[in-house]
Amino acid sequence: MLKPPILLIHGMWSTPATFDRVRGVLEAAGHATHAPVLPFHDRPVNLPPPAELGQLSITAYVDFLVAEAGKLTSSAGQPPIILGHSMGGLLAQLVAVRVPHTGLVLLSPGAAANSQAPSLDPARTLKNVVLKWGWWERPTLCDEAGARWGIFNGVAESVTQAEIAALVWDSGRVLAEMALPPLFGNVTRVEYARLSQPALVLVGADDRITPPGIARATARNLNGGNGGRVDYHELPGASHWLFWGELEGRVAAMVVDWLNTLS
Repeated sequence: MLKPPILLIHGMWSTPATFDRVRGVLEAAGHATHAPVLPFHDRPVNLPPPAELGQLSITAYVDFLVAEAGKLTSSAGQPPIILGHSMGGLLAQLVAVRVPHTGLVLLSPGAAANSQAPSLDPARTLKNVVLKWGWWERPTLCDEAGARWGIFNGVAESVTQAEIAALVWDSGRVLAEMALPPLFGNVTRVEYARLSQPALVLVGADDRITPPGIARATARNLNGGNGGRVDYHELPGASHWLFWGELEGRVAAMVVDWLNTLS
């Protein structure tokens, strides 16, 4: 029996390169993978960002991914597992509400409008982004100080340098919709009652930009849906960036072990 394909969704200011090594592990376990690049995220950061990116809503990302999920389902002959990291974890949920899927894997998920968790850590991470007037309608890029403190804390310096250099422009509108949902139409609200498939939620205990409280709220909401099984794990000593060193191998193994329980 063929194993379900996996749709991989990267996070804010990131690209599908996030999953380069994890994909090999998933494919070795028998899963076809597809990691689309979100709109405008293929533009090198040394080029000026397209102005229209700044006002692009998260609904545009979701619409794009719904189409990609449909293509993957058609080519594989069965619905995918939807796996997302950070903002990609929120996008995974919003996409899953709209498409058939076999399960969800949420790594350090971003907060839905109805899975918020109070914390000052994200504000400290993003302060140099959100202190610029008009950020909510312009392309944004996380600055090095914020990235070091809130995304790559605890990560080896060589990895941190490379990952910061690889960050790309993203939508200020999307950041605002995630950070201030009531002011931007609550478009990040997830209809959890419609998510009944099994889910795996992993988060670093030292995550500062999407703190564990968000992952806990997400897992509770998923568990309160239509009965899908939810497995939740907090990883001691891990930060937001799960894709390096021994930690990356451990996360990939946890995902594969969980996937094997679905068959």
